[in-house]
Amino acid sequence: MVETTRQAKASRTDIIIPLLTALRFLTVIPVSWRAESDGELFQKCIYFFPVIGVLIGCGAFLLGKIAVVLFSGAVSSVLLIIYLSSISGFLHLDGLADSGDGLFSARPKERSLEIMKDSRIGAMGVVLLVFVLLGKFAALSSISTGMLPLAVLILPLCGRCAILLTMAMYPYARAEGGIGGLFYSNRSRLAASIGCTFLVVICLVTTSLLTTVYIVFALCLTVFCFGLFCKTKIGGVTGDTLGAVCELTETVVAISLTIPMGII
Repeated sequence: MVETTRQAKASRTDIIIPLLTALRFLTVIPVSWRAESDGELFQKCIYFFPVIGVLIGCGAFLLGKIAVVLFSGAVSSVLLIIYLSSISGFLHLDGLADSGDGLFSARPKERSLEIMKDSRIGAMGVVLLVFVLLGKFAALSSISTGMLPLAVLILPLCGRCAILLTMAMYPYARAEGGIGGLFYSNRSRLAASIGCTFLVVICLVTTSLLTTVYIVFALCLTVFCFGLFCKTKIGGVTGDTLGAVCELTETVVAISLTIPMGII
């Protein structure tokens, strides 16, 4: 009986600690318990990226429910974009800006990778940030206020699944390694499969079959096109481009939900 109890506790710990590692990496939520183990759990915690996406989405859903009662659709969309960006500490927007500077620099691979490492933002990074944020705002403000909370429930999950799918499809570009490379392992494809299945189930439960098709198609198209561009330009993906694909996917999926037949 005692041994069974110990095994049950160990099993729960094996789930909780990687979940907290994913939570700490993907959000600004201050959970410090067992943080010293994070370095050993990066590869394992990717299984929980979709879970974190849903948790972020639940926060967006609640905020959206409140915002659409108090404000217009445009103001609600701005508040939701601020929430979705800040809950991750602007991690993915930073990756988007760095990716824009490096990938659109018209420089060789090694120089492009160096530019992406530079913490300073350049003109191309600013332009890409503006385009993506404008696209996300235009899409969210075009969705009816009644459906807006449900849309932002799904978007963060799509973004985190896009990260997993990109890792499963494309190699890591930096030979010397990097933060993004810490998450790569032979678990990547399994994690992507589980995450995408989870996404489909959530979409089918909360939306229609047609809307689910729109969402999955938009996600896969974004991952394929952006990943192929990265592979052509720098030989694969980096931590910055993984952040970028999250933001790009959220934007493209949001746009897909404004297609008349695809509105939730």
